[in-house]
Amino acid sequence: MRFLVASFFALSAVAACSPSIPDSAAGVGFDNVDGNRRAAVDARLEGRAPSTAVIPPAASVSTSTLGPQGSFTSAAATASAADDSLEADAMAALRAANSGQEPLQASPSNPPPQVVSNSVGISNENDFNAVSDERSIQADAALRAQNQAAYQVIQPTALPTREGATGPNIVDYALRTTNVVGQSLYRRSTFASKAKEERNCAAYASPDLAQEAFLASGGPEKDREGLDSDGDGFACTWNPAPFRAVRSGN
Repeated sequence: MRFLVASFFALSAVAACSPSIPDSAAGVGFDNVDGNRRAAVDARLEGRAPSTAVIPPAASVSTSTLGPQGSFTSAAATASAADDSLEADAMAALRAANSGQEPLQASPSNPPPQVVSNSVGISNENDFNAVSDERSIQADAALRAQNQAAYQVIQPTALPTREGATGPNIVDYALRTTNVVGQSLYRRSTFASKAKEERNCAAYASPDLAQEAFLASGGPEKDREGLDSDGDGFACTWNPAPFRAVRSGN
């Protein structure tokens, strides 16, 4: 008997110390479901109208101003229209480069292109069978001989005389001389210098005009204008090499 009493008190102490199991439905809107249902049943049995649950007001309402209605949609539509315009321009450029024809989009579903064997307007000169029907090898040989007989080689002739020319001909002078620029052939004054030559040459618009004036004033033997300080017969920076190259064909 004493053992049974001790066991009872021990079990009671363990039950008092064990934690309570929490209700998983509490706090999520289901803790008063049974009570509301029972109250509704009692009200119908007694002929009363069931009480209506009051929905609590919202805790807070945002008052921030939203952007204009459809602003995102409008921006997306604008971007889409721009893409369509670029695509249309690209297709127009492709059509222009393809003789105005719509370019063929590469796709496995496209039919194979039509093979043109011999269309009107396309040359068939590389087709031996087609050409042989039009003319023979002997006719081609005769045509080549005829063209070769008509070929003429025009030999170079003397330079024509310039009509109405009043000054020396610098082209003729270049072809009659053989010395190179800087090769002294004529005596010059001891007072002649490169600095004086450069100052005097500045009065002429081009080396050709300076050479003509040099020859007209007694050059190349005389240098009255001070344009040929080294005595090579060429005034200022004038060079006969380009004229000689034309005659030699180089």
